[in-house]
Amino acid sequence: MNYGFLAILPPLVAVVLAVLFKNVLVSLFIGAYLGVVILKGGNPLAGLTSLIQDHVFVQAADSYNSSLLVMMIFIGGFVGVVTHSGGAAAFAERASHWFNTRARAQIAVWLGGIAVFFTDSGSPLILGPTFQPITDKLRVSREKLAWLLDCTSSPVCILIPFIGWGVYIMGLIRQEFATLNIAESEFDAFLTAIPFQFYAIGTLFMIPLVAYLGFEFSAMYQAEKRTVETGQPLWPGATPARPAVSIQAEAGVKARASMMVIPVVVLFACIFGLLIPQGFPFEQVPGAVLRTALCTGYFLGAMSCLFLMVRHKVKTAAQAFNLYMDGAREVVFILMILVLAWSLGSVCKALGTADYIVSLTQGTLPPSMVPVLVFLTGAGMSFATGSSWGTFAILMPLAIPMAVALGAPIHATIGAVLSGGLFGDHCSPISDTTILSSMGAACDHIDHVKTQIPYALTVALASAITYGVAGGLDSPWLLLLSLGLVALFVVIAGKVWGSRISDFRSEGA
Repeated sequence: MNYGFLAILPPLVAVVLAVLFKNVLVSLFIGAYLGVVILKGGNPLAGLTSLIQDHVFVQAADSYNSSLLVMMIFIGGFVGVVTHSGGAAAFAERASHWFNTRARAQIAVWLGGIAVFFTDSGSPLILGPTFQPITDKLRVSREKLAWLLDCTSSPVCILIPFIGWGVYIMGLIRQEFATLNIAESEFDAFLTAIPFQFYAIGTLFMIPLVAYLGFEFSAMYQAEKRTVETGQPLWPGATPARPAVSIQAEAGVKARASMMVIPVVVLFACIFGLLIPQGFPFEQVPGAVLRTALCTGYFLGAMSCLFLMVRHKVKTAAQAFNLYMDGAREVVFILMILVLAWSLGSVCKALGTADYIVSLTQGTLPPSMVPVLVFLTGAGMSFATGSSWGTFAILMPLAIPMAVALGAPIHATIGAVLSGGLFGDHCSPISDTTILSSMGAACDHIDHVKTQIPYALTVALASAITYGVAGGLDSPWLLLLSLGLVALFVVIAGKVWGSRISDFRSEGA
């Protein structure tokens, strides 16, 4: 059944309500419920029961989703013990002497995100609690930290061929190439398309650009100005997605940096120790194995912190265990948001939201305009659904045959599909990575979305212009044009809608 405009109503309502009332949980529920009521022909009771039975239960029971929910519990316990042991505060105090300016702190998060390239969901949850007390001390706003975490999660993963993202994308490419009898391998196609991933590379490029130039604009400028001038990391009345890690150790706690360093070392040693025998990073590791390694690492890292707390008599064994359980309980709200976000996505799939958006562009694609219109379609689709992989699955089978039939550049078109799908995954308020970045930074989710969207649109505008050129000039060197436009737009936006923020230096640095 074709629902027409009604297909985009649920995600639209969810986004609008979230922005107006700053309650993501209620907004997601109303959006999903509205969609199911539409599916049930307007019956409100049938809509409620169907939402719970056919979407919430199904999404929570999905093998990937359920493993992510379990992983979040392990992460919550890890963050809880590392935070309240005083180790995070002590580590932040020491590290602030190394990363002693705002610019250096932002670059440190950027490099950390690139290093944790193997997980888009785990990256903000590993780096956020580690760097949040450091960025707080150096007067980097929580909104900026959330943006840094979001920019180094999916935009990094989408460029790596040997993790889940790359394998999934290459599978979609292989299917279309086989149908069209294209001899090029999907691996070669993926690598050749990397320079055409203007949005991912532009997003990563924007971080050092903003950090060193100091230009901020729109809502992010207001947030950064507030934090630099007042030292307040959040707006008054903001609701962080998790409790913050304090730069000050708790009263009576003898803070030791080792209580942060050793658990993190154990975490990464376990992850790589379990993955390297599987061929990582040169061979694809099954997603279940990767998530198992992450959970094991988080658990053993937390246990090492518990041991250190008891050994150094910071806490008793019972108190240390309670800290672990408190940390696990703190993520329950995020788990509810994730399940409802997935449920809304499944409702949108049933309504044909993505298909309706694609239909709006049918018959309007001259060869030279294929890449840019594919990018814009993917961006709208992924923002509305919060799903990049769903966007790839729908657009790739349409875009590649279209490019071949019309004579448009194939690799630029593939890059446009990936960039368009990434846009929504990166900045949609109902995207799981956007939600997890808010959690990692201990930032108000809506404030994160409000400050991030202007920056995301800046890169999207540069990408769209470059895809317009790529339709007639098929060259990987166009990446330089895209990056140049990002730099130009950042400076212009910083002068028109913001200003340059001083590079705050910590005392004694």
